[in-house]
Amino acid sequence: MHCNHHYPKNRNAAAEPRELALAERAAIKRLIIDTCANYDSEYGCLLLDSNCYMLGKWWAGNYCKYFQKAVLPTEPVLEAALLGGAMETRFCAVCNKPYIPGGKQVYCSMACKTEGNRRKSRERMRKKRRKI
Repeated sequence: MHCNHHYPKNRNAAAEPRELALAERAAIKRLIIDTCANYDSEYGCLLLDSNCYMLGKWWAGNYCKYFQKAVLPTEPVLEAALLGGAMETRFCAVCNKPYIPGGKQVYCSMACKTEGNRRKSRERMRKKRRKI
């Protein structure tokens, strides 16, 4: 007799199991090395007292809980891609980096906004000088 148990869905898994893209693997590695408080380049994962398994991750799903809750939210576009969230993404007008917009937002950061405004002002002044 076959028993059908209904297990709850794994919240760590993406909507469809899939192989991670090269850019996603590189972004995960960069995030861990740069921002994970539990990662040490000499010892690996301090919580597991071994190598960080997220560094060798090739498939979506089963993420480190600390990575998912504390590190991944710093990159909302990557978070949406890995966790299967359907979020609108735009590309920054200055650096062309993808970001999740808030309203009519055109730039991904304040630094890009400052640079974009500087470029617009420079172009506006060029047009003004041509009229003279």
